[in-house]
Amino acid sequence: MRRFVPPLVALLVAPWIAAPGAADQTPPPPAPSSGAAAAPAEGDAEAPYRYPAPDSVAADSQTWYTFNGDLQAQKFAASTQITPDNVDRLTIAWQLHTGDLSSGGATPGQPTRTAKIPPSVWSATPLFVNDTLYVGTPFYRIFALDPGSGKVKWTFDPHAALKALTQPDLKTRGVAYWQAADPVPGQACQKIVYIGTMQGVLWAVDADAGTPCPGFGKNGALDVNQWNDRPQTWPLSLLQPPTVYKNLLILGWAGKDWSRETAPSGAVFAVDAQTGERKWTFDPIPPEAAPHSGTANVWASMSVDPKAGVVYLPVSSPSPNFYGGDRKAPMPLATSITALDAETGKVLWSRQLVHHDLWDYDSNSAPALVDLDKDGKTIPALVESTKMGFLFVLNRLTGEPIYPIAETPAPRSDVPGEQAAPTQPETSVPPPTVPSRWPGVFALADLASGGACSAEAKRLRYDGPFTPPSLRGTIAYPPTTGGVEWGGGAVDPRTRTYVVNSSSVAFIYRLVPRKDYAAEAAKDPNDYFPQEGAPYGVELKMFANWLGMPCWKPPYGTLSAYDLDTGKLLWREPFGEIQKYGFYMPKSWGSVTIGAPVVTKSGLIFIGASMDSRVRAIDEKTGKVLWRARVDAPAVSIPAVYTYKGREYVAFAVGGNAILDPKVSDQLVAFALPR
Repeated sequence: MRRFVPPLVALLVAPWIAAPGAADQTPPPPAPSSGAAAAPAEGDAEAPYRYPAPDSVAADSQTWYTFNGDLQAQKFAASTQITPDNVDRLTIAWQLHTGDLSSGGATPGQPTRTAKIPPSVWSATPLFVNDTLYVGTPFYRIFALDPGSGKVKWTFDPHAALKALTQPDLKTRGVAYWQAADPVPGQACQKIVYIGTMQGVLWAVDADAGTPCPGFGKNGALDVNQWNDRPQTWPLSLLQPPTVYKNLLILGWAGKDWSRETAPSGAVFAVDAQTGERKWTFDPIPPEAAPHSGTANVWASMSVDPKAGVVYLPVSSPSPNFYGGDRKAPMPLATSITALDAETGKVLWSRQLVHHDLWDYDSNSAPALVDLDKDGKTIPALVESTKMGFLFVLNRLTGEPIYPIAETPAPRSDVPGEQAAPTQPETSVPPPTVPSRWPGVFALADLASGGACSAEAKRLRYDGPFTPPSLRGTIAYPPTTGGVEWGGGAVDPRTRTYVVNSSSVAFIYRLVPRKDYAAEAAKDPNDYFPQEGAPYGVELKMFANWLGMPCWKPPYGTLSAYDLDTGKLLWREPFGEIQKYGFYMPKSWGSVTIGAPVVTKSGLIFIGASMDSRVRAIDEKTGKVLWRARVDAPAVSIPAVYTYKGREYVAFAVGGNAILDPKVSDQLVAFALPR
């Protein structure tokens, strides 16, 4: 997710209809002082770990060396120590509080580098490599930790400005790691950790010493804004860690959504991992479309097929996001999965997942790469989850669908100047993660509001999937915040089981003529976004009653498992719980989620993601929750599963996100079996 309308914490409603929540199996962890780790946990000695080059990673590697675990974005751990039979014994091995958090103001006990700093969102995945656990914070610091104790080895602080330049929050999804094929002993920066900032500066730091690499960029800092040849309306924010392939760093960036018609084009840059020298640039916006559009950037993570030398880009939607009347020129690479030759940046193939995107349905996560077994043949595949809830399963070498994609007639636009695409690509195998049509009015919310939900639903436009934004207001289901978000799914490459969490959310999209926009936006600026330069601004809000209760039927969040060899749904369960004032909504409602699962060789799913500030272990075969533990805030990050000195750990960055709950945290916590 790049930018949001008012928080979905509005789902935390109606405690008078709630039931008390069940006790967690693990008590809330104690909070050590800022920057301090809990007591060390020693382990059995083993041979020092040598980092495998990304193109030769063993299938049984028990490191966690990228944001998604590996370059294939499988989020799979070849760990077997923690199993469905013993996972209920998990306990806290260690925890650390970094001190880098903000609730958006001068809160007692929180950092005061400035009189007031924006709220923090911590979505970082810890990396375990080089016998060290590395993690980046929302203040753009790097912590290098002992993986078995959480003891700090070193920290690096770029002293980045803590300002909301493109996002409403300070945020990061962490760090990336590179290592020379044959590191020279005693020579600096043979192993490098990278972190980007909201200002668009990428820092390269010696992985052993924690000091900037002077040969990279300018004294260790590379400013990617130098390559923006469009108006400097805002910086190219580096919030997602770069994708590391051989000696290249492949960089996407995040911008300021919903604000302007004309914006920087969504260029992806490949740079030398040691020097920062630019090697190639990929630009998804055709020159003829650029005067009235922009972005279509890659703000999420990417995946790589190391054997084929192909990098897969989830390309987002073009600007302005909700009106396309000024950008009718074809943009076939926008809202797509695009495969590039990783060495040259040449386009090998591209498949557009939404035509003439009017809904901000960005391709928003790295596709998971896996080899399928169909009819006795091995097929190189990728799986791309989407905000629409569709799962596109493609041959990753050709882009051709493995399961059918149907061009389905789509509703027309009734907005003057707009021309919606006549068809949209849809897939029914595997089954979508959310219903194909909005679930309808929630009777409880309708009753509580005196029929306001049903009355509003009748007034709004809704003609099925891909109903365009309208002047009277459109039910957008799922909206930009719905379906599967930036974490994507996880895949077990042995069984070809794909596991993914998904949110069911309904919004109202309403275009506002330019002459009326200023007066309307002044009434409630949180719901309005200008799309400057376009003839329409836009009002975006959750479809809720006056009490804040969602007007659509639950469940609001699910976890699903699919057999990719057959395309069949194996199971689907409501996931997470909605909690407020010590009460919990029914488990059958589930929770809106941000984050993603990890699967293990032993048959477990580890995931945070939910609104109720818990982390969970789930049986991959059945979907049954086997263990859960309370943490300090929603864990809106992908966990890391790794083995160090003979002991398996599951580590979560627990940062919170105001979309789910006002709570924020700076907790990094690792769980393991008792000794």
